[in-house]
Amino acid sequence: MTKTTDVHGDKIHLGISSCLLGQKVRFDGNHKLDSFLTGTLGQFFEWVPVCPEVAIGLGIPRPPIRLVGSADAPRAVGVKDASLDVTDKLAAYGRQQARKLGDLSGYVFKSRSPSCGMERVKVYQHAGIPAKSGRGIYADAFLAGQPWLPAEEEGRLSDPRLRENFIERVFIYRRWQELAAQGLTAARLVEFHTRHKLALMAHDVEAYRALGRLVAQAGRRNLKESGREYLLHLMQAFQRLATPARHANVLMHLMGYLKTHLDAGDKAELLGMIHAYRRGEAPFAAPLTLLKHHFRRHPDPYIAGQTYLNPDPRELLLRGGL
Repeated sequence: MTKTTDVHGDKIHLGISSCLLGQKVRFDGNHKLDSFLTGTLGQFFEWVPVCPEVAIGLGIPRPPIRLVGSADAPRAVGVKDASLDVTDKLAAYGRQQARKLGDLSGYVFKSRSPSCGMERVKVYQHAGIPAKSGRGIYADAFLAGQPWLPAEEEGRLSDPRLRENFIERVFIYRRWQELAAQGLTAARLVEFHTRHKLALMAHDVEAYRALGRLVAQAGRRNLKESGREYLLHLMQAFQRLATPARHANVLMHLMGYLKTHLDAGDKAELLGMIHAYRRGEAPFAAPLTLLKHHFRRHPDPYIAGQTYLNPDPRELLLRGGL
């Protein structure tokens, strides 16, 4: 397994369902190896594998389980033997792992699993077609303990927009973890928020404004509580997918910092490129590259500190090069 070290010398750890790494831990003794996770993302992250069903003492192979009952409070029971009920054990293990694995920067769960699925897991009733509205017992308990943690299912990562969003959230959260390791102060919270302002605007403008108000009040409130509230709302905001329209608005905002430096021709070229991107006639990289070119010629310290234009090099490679 290739391990990549970040700029501060620590590994970027992501939790993962063990079967996705090729470990033969499924109920039938097989695996669900995902070559994208092991081959591509595995070059940048260190995976921390977990199989909750094995961890709570179920064997390999073992009787399969499924969710039954109501979607909001299902039970995990044996498919053939309903007296096999592992709900409480899976939930307890999820809560335990959420405390134990506090250094994770993200998590990839196995989709549709009654223990690990994040959404649309089948929940069976006494009769009729099962509702695809449940959540795996372990995943639900784990994420309740770490509600801010970037998490995704392996199947959804085949969607380029969802994959890019997940990677962006992982690196944002990793930067927060580095901040927390230094010690949270009001000044550091302000600096962190300032660095992410433009990226946040591309995802959720209302959250951008609300988080700005929260940061402004941080010095007058309990800092630990303010930090926890900020982190939760920040990560929720970044779950909202950025759109070409919101990106274009941010690009126009960036252009405003160059208005005294560009001549009429440069302004027309940049404006035309932004509008072309908004209409779907040019890739996002086109106006972004042009803006970076102009900011190299006309540096601005505020813009230079923005993660929107200057993300971690590995983040840039993963988001743009896959």
